[in-house]
Amino acid sequence: MTRPDYLVSVSLQLLGSRFRVASHVRRRLLLIVADALLIPLAVWLSFWLRLAEPFSPMLQRSLWMVPAALLMGLPLYALTGQYKGLTRYVGSPALYRLAGRNGLLVLLLSQLGVLLQLPLPPRSSWVLLWLLLTGLTGVWRFALRDLLIELQASLRPAAIPVAIYGAGRAGAQLATALRQAGRYKIVAFIDDDPNLGHRTIHGIRIQPFAWLGIHSGSVQQVLLAIPSLSRARRKQILAALQPLDLHVFQVPSVEEITSGRARIDTLRPIEIEELLGRDSVPPEPHLLGPGIAGRRICVTGAGGSIGSELCRQILRWSPSKLLLLEASEPSLYAIEQELRHQFSGFVEILPLLGNVADRSWLEYVLRKHDVDLIFHAAAYKHVPLVEANPLAGLANNILATRSLCQAAHKSGVDRVSLISTDKAVRPTNVMGASKRVAELVLQAWAQQDSNTCFAMVRFGNVLGSSGSVVPLFRRQIGSGGPITITHPEIVRYFMTIPEAAQLVLQAAQLAEGGDMFLLDMGEPVRIQELATQMVRLSGLSLRDVQHPDGDIEIVYTGLRTGEKLYEELLIDAESQPTAHPLIYRARERSMSPEILWPMLDALEDALTAQHLIDALDLLKELVPEWQQSPLACADAP
Repeated sequence: MTRPDYLVSVSLQLLGSRFRVASHVRRRLLLIVADALLIPLAVWLSFWLRLAEPFSPMLQRSLWMVPAALLMGLPLYALTGQYKGLTRYVGSPALYRLAGRNGLLVLLLSQLGVLLQLPLPPRSSWVLLWLLLTGLTGVWRFALRDLLIELQASLRPAAIPVAIYGAGRAGAQLATALRQAGRYKIVAFIDDDPNLGHRTIHGIRIQPFAWLGIHSGSVQQVLLAIPSLSRARRKQILAALQPLDLHVFQVPSVEEITSGRARIDTLRPIEIEELLGRDSVPPEPHLLGPGIAGRRICVTGAGGSIGSELCRQILRWSPSKLLLLEASEPSLYAIEQELRHQFSGFVEILPLLGNVADRSWLEYVLRKHDVDLIFHAAAYKHVPLVEANPLAGLANNILATRSLCQAAHKSGVDRVSLISTDKAVRPTNVMGASKRVAELVLQAWAQQDSNTCFAMVRFGNVLGSSGSVVPLFRRQIGSGGPITITHPEIVRYFMTIPEAAQLVLQAAQLAEGGDMFLLDMGEPVRIQELATQMVRLSGLSLRDVQHPDGDIEIVYTGLRTGEKLYEELLIDAESQPTAHPLIYRARERSMSPEILWPMLDALEDALTAQHLIDALDLLKELVPEWQQSPLACADAP
């Protein structure tokens, strides 16, 4: 920095410090004094410009206008609120109000001259006086606003150079907000619309995307200012920005802005969930409204990731009653408080603390509340934990499901929908095998019960659920790494929790009995690429052999017990389309009740006696495709 620049910077900082401590009274006094000087100046200039003489005889005869303008103008400004606004937020509305006040002042001044028969200037001078008053007082306020912004910026750390992606209305509003905040220096707007080339917003040039590739060194961050940006387009933009190693933030969505939950300048990083998920498919109204509205619905596992989202979406369609069944007291309390806060007074919400495996209690609950529809989301789903505690996993995932179906049958429940998993397909772990047996239970009940409609919905990983890889990677990145991945080639399908829950609700209305519904999971994702993308979205870099100075390292730990490289959704059937483009129906191999029930009785005996080997042998008979892996569990006898 040169010496003159340094002196200017120091002077601005000193002036800013003095101005910040000035009282509101002093600031308003400054504005009043300025107006008291500008009003006489405007009167004098109106005569000079009209008569082409700085001190004409007519000016001398009309000097009464100067004190009259002051005596009328300053009180008029004060009474109409001119000194109440914050100068640093002055904008075009303030200028329009100022023009109206000055128009009123000129009108009052002219009427005073007529009433008192005082010397009056030519009529065109009144127009000049109005224009001059508005121009001088307006320019003064805008200049003071800009000075205050510069003073505030001089008292903060160096501004971050950014480029705003999107030269539309949101981009312009964001630029205004950022300029007032003073934390950012807007280098350029980025927009590939050819009609915007060589144009400016607030004096800042609109550049094509290629400009970023050439000038990326002059920009630290890119701010996406397109609230209505689709997920697919966002992914394209992020893919193009990734080689530039720029930290990307985005403005809130249109819904967040219009609802008042966020402002245009509430910038936030792009979450990986927004890139992995798809653009949402609108729900089919005939598959949601009639099946939920006015019905009495029960959700088991209501405090879990899927269960809680099912509850949120069910309540939007106005059931008459919603039962929250949960074994975890903290989880039940959390979801009950949330739902009562959002839907208080609209629907009867009943929190029920208990275990689905308690058949007599469950039957009592279903009868008492005359439940129409059950979504069974309660399960142990964490593969390593169930692998280490197989007896508990089998009891909760299989016997509790049988208990639920028996209670639903005796209580006259209309429909039961089981939330299943892709890990039930040719399972390699106890959790997946137990969920496959749970599917067999519903298929068997569908064969012998004509009153209750039993169906299953099978899908893969959901983003953000407890135990999901995304929260794990986020924690590992936050702690400085390393990111742990079991295998470089491991692949998974991902779906957002809201989308999965919405499709589950719609699939329930398509059921005819014994149906296996599959959800379209989109494109598979390599976990290694997922981790890399999350590191870049965090504004960090990968550390590897080629980049030893990077921030986060990826470490491969080897496949865990029972873990697959790839997941599937079908065992031996073919899927068929349904009325919804993302829901498919399959009829898979089942087991007759006459064979299944005795085997489940034997399994229950083995679990009661804590005979692990017998339980696993029965599990192998029930699910012959299960690829059993060695178990290192503490509860083996």
